[in-house]
Amino acid sequence: MKTARILAALTGVAYGALSLGATAQAAELRMAWWGGDSRHVATQKATAACGQKYGHTVKGEFTGFDGYLEKLTTQMAGRTESDIVQVNWPWLPLFSKNGEGFADLRTLKAIDLTNWTEGDLAAGSMNGVLQGLSVSTTGRVFFFNATTFEKAGVDIPKNWDEFFAATATIKDKLGKDHYTFNAVKETAQLLVTLAVVQKTGKDLVDQTNNRVAWTPEELAEGISFLGKLVETGAIRSQKEEAADGNVNLFEKPAWAEGKVAGSYEWDSTYSKYADPLEDGQVLKPVPMLKLAGAVTEGVYRKPSMVFSISKNSKNQEAAAQIVNCLLNEPEGIDALGTSRGLPASKAAAARLGDKGEAEVRAANAIVMAATGPTVSPFNEHPEIRAAFIDTLEEYAYGQLTAQEAAQQIIDTVNDVLAEFD
Repeated sequence: MKTARILAALTGVAYGALSLGATAQAAELRMAWWGGDSRHVATQKATAACGQKYGHTVKGEFTGFDGYLEKLTTQMAGRTESDIVQVNWPWLPLFSKNGEGFADLRTLKAIDLTNWTEGDLAAGSMNGVLQGLSVSTTGRVFFFNATTFEKAGVDIPKNWDEFFAATATIKDKLGKDHYTFNAVKETAQLLVTLAVVQKTGKDLVDQTNNRVAWTPEELAEGISFLGKLVETGAIRSQKEEAADGNVNLFEKPAWAEGKVAGSYEWDSTYSKYADPLEDGQVLKPVPMLKLAGAVTEGVYRKPSMVFSISKNSKNQEAAAQIVNCLLNEPEGIDALGTSRGLPASKAAAARLGDKGEAEVRAANAIVMAATGPTVSPFNEHPEIRAAFIDTLEEYAYGQLTAQEAAQQIIDTVNDVLAEFD
């Protein structure tokens, strides 16, 4: 069986590390992560190589994503978590709202923090304390079907004014059943967020007081922008999407046929959206579209996951050596490869060079180069996301005005944030 072969391979790797890497000062460490088979194998090879380099042994505790949060929550409550923990970025407030849930990584000498941008370090910090190192950085980027725009005789837009002009031309030349964009559920929320951030330069959460940074007027303008996308025929209405069962975009025939010509998706998901397209169609990642008067591109850039070190670990410096090796040193970089996406570490990115799919790298380059405020993990808190999506649906059905929807979102989000004071 495939699983048996994998476990046999991992056992062999671990045994080699134990026999070659043990020293009198060796530390026995545990590392927890989630993923699939390829990530499990890559990580075991990496921890074995790094353990051998520093004379430590690392026991892997790996599972799939389902159930990982529940297990980690139980361990954190009982102070039995692994020495090194892979943590989903939005979970940082759940485990470390005051910056005291994990070890302060700035105090551990073995980690070379110069390999991360200040933005990356800020994103991994809670209450100013560095709680996790970004393993890879992801963000939302615009994907457009170049073939659809070419058929209509218009260029792929570079800003929102060009976008709305192109929308009118595409519908006129190709038909009313053609749409230039997609915005459902989470994507609709993030488009509203993009519009507000571009105009204000502020993230949803003011991290100095842990409350919503936007005024009701600012958020209402962003919600109205979503309304404009519907009114101009750039996107289908929420009513239409719901009537069709809110099917995933990459599963829609209209997407495969090029009748929906763009979306705002994670850079790492390029293949998921490009693969279903009919032969001859070309999907391109493009730079951020900006609104008139924008003060920033408003990129939504975040760690896809972080590596943290337990504050309860008896071997924090040894754990730090392993983490630094995994993310910054050749032994770890070569073994991990792109098993967790394109790495955030400058050293890893330089060593891996152009490995990985070209269009994914291009999309990631756009995300990394774009400007925007540091994004708070509270943006993805389940209750906050639900408040956004549910309220935008009420707005879409005409039950709330943009101003009423904005006030409702702000009030609900502030109530959630108050729980973390």
